[in-house]
Amino acid sequence: MASVNPATTGAPTFYELFAGAPVMAILRGMPVDKTVELTVRAWELGIRCVEVPVQDKEAGRVLAAVVAAGAERGMPVGAGTVTSAERLDRAVAAGAAFTVAPGLDPDVARASVAAGLPHLPGVATPTDVQAARALGLTWLKAFPASVLGVEWFRAMRGPFPEVPFVATGGMDAGNAAAYLAAGARVVAVGSALEDPAQLPLLAELLAH
Repeated sequence: MASVNPATTGAPTFYELFAGAPVMAILRGMPVDKTVELTVRAWELGIRCVEVPVQDKEAGRVLAAVVAAGAERGMPVGAGTVTSAERLDRAVAAGAAFTVAPGLDPDVARASVAAGLPHLPGVATPTDVQAARALGLTWLKAFPASVLGVEWFRAMRGPFPEVPFVATGGMDAGNAAAYLAAGARVVAVGSALEDPAQLPLLAELLAH
């Protein structure tokens, strides 16, 4: 199986993208103005990484608007739900800095890295993890994290102590700390950014 190597493309690594912030924001299915508003809120909290899924053409336009807002502030913005060549093209056209997928597709992973975008694939089993690592992918997205549970992350520490996982799916300010303590390096939150009651809790999490 041919591997992918972000270093050969000059692409930023997820180590750089996630530096100093154990939280990523996922903003799905909202109008442009609302998405940009919540993205700015995330940046103000100290969340550097923002993902906007590109499941359709309108979502691609939303991503492009968030990328433009990020460019003004020096903030990277990624494309989520990149599961096909068409969606990857949409991400590239919008100016995404990285791509994320719910599962592992070797062709999409290779094409994304070849386009200069580090790829974060979804995994749920040890077999998924080994397949992704064999491709040269470093950071992996544990999805759906709330279904896998905190014990999944503790269990994965044994065979894969070197793998940094991003816990995605069902994450909020109430359970994020438990997943980080269990071994997740980053937690990805979505609707939590719309809840004013959760914002100070997220800020506290980022302060540690």
